[in-house]
Formats: sequence, C-alpha cells, structure tokens
Amino acid sequence: MRWLDALLGRSKPVKPDLDALFALPSAAVTLQAATGLVPTGLGSVAFRAAEGAAFATLERDVKALLGERVEESHDGYGYTWLLVRRSADAVSDLVTELHAVNSSLEDAGFGPSLLCSLVSFAAPDGRRLAVVYLYKRGTFYPFAPQSGQRRDNALELQARGALEGELPLESDLSRWFPVWGAPGL
Repeated sequence: MRWLDALLGRSKPVKPDLDALFALPSAAVTLQAATGLVPTGLGSVAFRAAEGAAFATLERDVKALLGERVEESHDGYGYTWLLVRRSADAVSDLVTELHAVNSSLEDAGFGPSLLCSLVSFAAPDGRRLAVVYLYKRGTFYPFAPQSGQRRDNALELQARGALEGELPLESDLSRWFPVWGAPGL
C-alpha cells in the first residue's frame, strides 16, 4: 500500500481465495450437527455478464462442462446466476463444480464480474439457509430468508457461531447482503 493510500484511509482490496470453497463440505457437517440444516444439493454462482465473444464462448464452455446439472437465470439487478444441481449428499462434487465456474471466469480475466457463490441448506421444519461466499471480500456469511423478504437473524447468528473456525467469515455484519430470490435458495 502506498503512503497516500494510507493517508487517505484507503486499503488494498482483499484477494479472493477460491480454494476456501473447498472447506464447505466439512463446514456442512458442522452446520448440520449444530443447527439440523442439511445440504440441498443446490449451489449457485452470480456474475455480471460481459459483452463480447470471449465471454460468450467462456459461458458456453462452462455450461457445456456442467451439462444438464446447470440452469441459467437472470435477476433484476443485471446478474446472471448459474444454478448447479447435485444430490444432497454430494456437497464435495457441488463445491468442485462451483469452484470450476469461479476459476474459469477468474482465469479468463472476468474475476471482477463475479459477485458471489452460495450453497443451500434446509431443515425439516422449513428453515432455509445459504452459506454465501463474497468473491470481492474472500469471506463467507450465512443468509436465512423467510417469507416476505424477511430474514431469520437468529438462525444466521447461530450458523455463524457454528461455522466460526471452519470458514473465513465476514466480520462486518453490514456486508451480509440479502440475496433474495437467489436460485437454489
């Protein structure tokens, strides 16, 4: 960091560590033991699509790699979501495929287009939770939606307690952005 940046209070952005995604399978076991939430086999990657043939080719290649297990959708904020489906007991395979999507975009120079990735969990009583990876922060946070665009804050804090030490968690709660309507959640 340069001295002017330090003087003005600017800091270097955190470099994302996509390999942190590989900690999710063991974190899923811990989360299940602490909260009763089990993986659903659904995970998503959100990114802002870029113009041009290079990006279109990359997106087509990624979808071809994942085959029929992937669905594309778009949200009201201009992000493209790729929903990946696996069996509920194949969290490792799901995470590997989410990592492949993220890595492909990053390696092709489209890393700044990545927003987040998430893995979904559910409980028999209907509670839902996503463990969200914020690409630009390199951290995870829990998001527990309820009907009517409300959040289950108690469940989010319980999940945070369970996941502490398992994943690099986002310490700034104001950055626990809701991902309303995220595919797979």
